[in-house]
Amino acid sequence: MKTTFATLLAFSASLAAAIPLTSNLKPSPLKPRQACENTATSRSCWGNYSIDTDWYETVPETGVTREYWLSVQNTTMALDGYNRQQVLSFNGTVPGPLIWADWGDNLIIHVTNNMENNGTSIHWHGMRQLGTGEYDGVPGVTQCPIAPGETYTYKFQATQYGSTWYHSHLITQYGDGLQGPMIINGPATADYDEDLGMLHLNDWSHTPASALWDTAKLGGPPTMENGLINGTNTFDCSGSTDVNCVGGGKKFETVFEAGKKYRIRLINGATDGHFQFSIDGHSLTVIGMDLVPLVPYATDSVVISMGQRYDVIVEANAATNDYWLRARWITACSTNANPDGITGIVRYDSTSTADPTTTSTVVASSNCGDEPIASLVPHLAMNVGNFSSSAVTKEELSFAFGDHFTWTINTTTLLLDWTNPTMLRVFNGESIFPTEYNVEPVEITTADPTWAIYVIQDLTGFGITHPIHLHGHDFWVIGQGTGVFDLETSALNLVNPPRRDVASLPGNGYLAMAFKKDNPGSWLMHCHIAWHASQGLAMQFVESESEISATIADTSILTDTCAAWSTYSATEVWAQDDSGI
Repeated sequence: MKTTFATLLAFSASLAAAIPLTSNLKPSPLKPRQACENTATSRSCWGNYSIDTDWYETVPETGVTREYWLSVQNTTMALDGYNRQQVLSFNGTVPGPLIWADWGDNLIIHVTNNMENNGTSIHWHGMRQLGTGEYDGVPGVTQCPIAPGETYTYKFQATQYGSTWYHSHLITQYGDGLQGPMIINGPATADYDEDLGMLHLNDWSHTPASALWDTAKLGGPPTMENGLINGTNTFDCSGSTDVNCVGGGKKFETVFEAGKKYRIRLINGATDGHFQFSIDGHSLTVIGMDLVPLVPYATDSVVISMGQRYDVIVEANAATNDYWLRARWITACSTNANPDGITGIVRYDSTSTADPTTTSTVVASSNCGDEPIASLVPHLAMNVGNFSSSAVTKEELSFAFGDHFTWTINTTTLLLDWTNPTMLRVFNGESIFPTEYNVEPVEITTADPTWAIYVIQDLTGFGITHPIHLHGHDFWVIGQGTGVFDLETSALNLVNPPRRDVASLPGNGYLAMAFKKDNPGSWLMHCHIAWHASQGLAMQFVESESEISATIADTSILTDTCAAWSTYSATEVWAQDDSGI
């Protein structure tokens, strides 16, 4: 019997139909094993599964559906003590409410657009959407935007586990607050006592990101006034004559109990900024990145690029005191007006109200890329198999000036048509190729039935590092370096390389990635610096085109959403003025 957990977050609605089974997954090759309970001393266990289970091939069928309702709202908030208009939120909070499930559960998430003058669409970052590509949430790729007053119901199975987030994928909306945490419970590579949940690290401006775009699109990123930890921080309003500087901001706080080990799930949800996370007087054990469990490694800080997640364990083994928790802004990468003030507080005494007096012993980083690649060892070892030279596609990153600055890949920039998404075009049998912008086919061939290899080469000369995110897949980071990539001479790591969904393209260098051709659909790959995505630093894959239509379980939600959007857009207040993502 199927069990449904209905979580009423904003408003009631009728129950949706059960989501389709993820039919691409293979039956478990594992022999039956005795169920093992996941506890503080057995985090590697997960019932009849474990940390050693290959989640790409095997997923628990729990029979559980968890249902959520999200309302997208435009409001005024003082998240750091500065009263700001046009804050976008889910259900009135920034970040939005936690969406959680257990590994293998089904999710039904109703998103209603209660904004007056903008569309939206919601992406479930890092979720593979295996066989459910119409729910990936990218306007112009997998759906039309959700028109004001309309609802889109997303349905998919949690085939992975770990820490991730959901966010708007339309214009710069997630930079204005439209993002929230997502936890899929599952096994882990190290034991801990308590899970403290997600910690969103964000930059924050007192001017809406949508207004900052007028400056950013000309090429130079604007400097924001502050940063937030889980939607809160302080801002100095002393002496200010600005009526919106009302004060009253607060630091994020959490309480440790001596002797316990705590899991913290870090997310960089910034528009444009790199963070170095640390806690004074404490070391960190990193156990996961993105949605991939890692062989644990110890460090005193973690560098997090946009879109990335890291799971860390912190042992409460310091003297009873108050300690600064730091999301230090890495100034070598971009600017912020409060680079050292993006902090929270860890208390050992819950009754304390004092500001910490601790200092950091962590060396400030100038790294705009990833954590050391040698540290990022997936626990579930997977090598990249054989591929031919014809499987390798090289994409050249450059730029152009027109009405505004745009990034180009192979001389063209991404410009999506919100009214005619690729998934619907494929279903309707329309011709996808050739295209005016970066859409490329990924097909299974006799020579290369399994692997696609993409190399992005930065030819701009700017020296800017770009966090590259791929939808629909984890990818294997098989090459990453400065200089020019050469298939014959550049070093490639094909033996259990890092595997994730966001990795850095070094400035003036290259990123070589491999992914399996195992998920028919229309998938986006883009830079996760929001300004760069809006400036077209993106491309789209159409994978196994002839098989896509069979994966679309509910075409009516695509056609109905597009019909509503077409009606709204005929008289829309704000026309599309960026790439569309």
